[in-house]
Amino acid sequence: MKLEGIHHVTCITADAPQNVEFYAGTLGLRLVKKSVNQDDPTVYHLFYADEEGHAGSDMTFFEYPNARRGRAGAGMIHRVSWRVASEDALDFWEKRLADAGVQTERTPGSLKFDDREGLGLELKVVETDDEPLIADHPEIPKELALQGFDSVSAYSSDPDPSRRLFEEALGFERRDASSWEIRGDKRGSFYFFDEPPPEPGIPGAGTVHHVAWASQMEDHEAWRDRAIEAGARPTPVIDRFYFKSIYFREPSGVLFELATIGPGFATDEPLEHLGERLSLPPNYEHLRDQLEPILTPLPDPRAVRAR
Repeated sequence: MKLEGIHHVTCITADAPQNVEFYAGTLGLRLVKKSVNQDDPTVYHLFYADEEGHAGSDMTFFEYPNARRGRAGAGMIHRVSWRVASEDALDFWEKRLADAGVQTERTPGSLKFDDREGLGLELKVVETDDEPLIADHPEIPKELALQGFDSVSAYSSDPDPSRRLFEEALGFERRDASSWEIRGDKRGSFYFFDEPPPEPGIPGAGTVHHVAWASQMEDHEAWRDRAIEAGARPTPVIDRFYFKSIYFREPSGVLFELATIGPGFATDEPLEHLGERLSLPPNYEHLRDQLEPILTPLPDPRAVRAR
């Protein structure tokens, strides 16, 4: 059994319209699903990804309107990194982000910046045989576009307690004292630990809620068993309709999810119309008339991408 790298990364926003403008507009991702948090259906769950909504490209957000600004600290992910193909791509993104009023930090092979709510992001030049997961955007040439996730970076002052879970249960391959590679047959990603800041973390807008790793459907229960054997306390398998999920915290405190590759976002709407209307899993459909009036009105993602 192998995990196929990052499945998705889920974060928190206090402003869904601004979030759509930034991720679908500025960064050029496709809004592939406009749904609700299945644990609190009064708030959005927005999914941005490549053109077909593949695992490995999927950045998602819960919207809690007017939530306080958060701050990453020990036991939290503080940066999400995407791949790009070249230094030319970094040149393009450095200018595009500057034109959008976003400050960046450029080093060889890397461009770091924050989103509108302070979430740490990065574009990295990566040579890989993994398929590039690209969204179509009229202003972003495909050879310069984001190509899917490379890594997430978390804060921990003592990574060692996480090693057994990572290496014995989840099949992570250690690269050095504070980094691991997670590679399946088709895709891979990295997980990094950095020294935490002195201030404690504050969950809230602009922070990561959890990272999900991609599991084959037939392996899902076996991954849960492995997590238990390594001392984790996973939830039962939860059917999220678009994928199935298991959740547990790794020893540093970061919330992990194991999510299946499939059934996928085209399960309840055609591929060419993903994200255009509110999608509700069947057991939430009866709430549509209650939810649509209270959810924040969003800009048309197609119009945002056409600007």
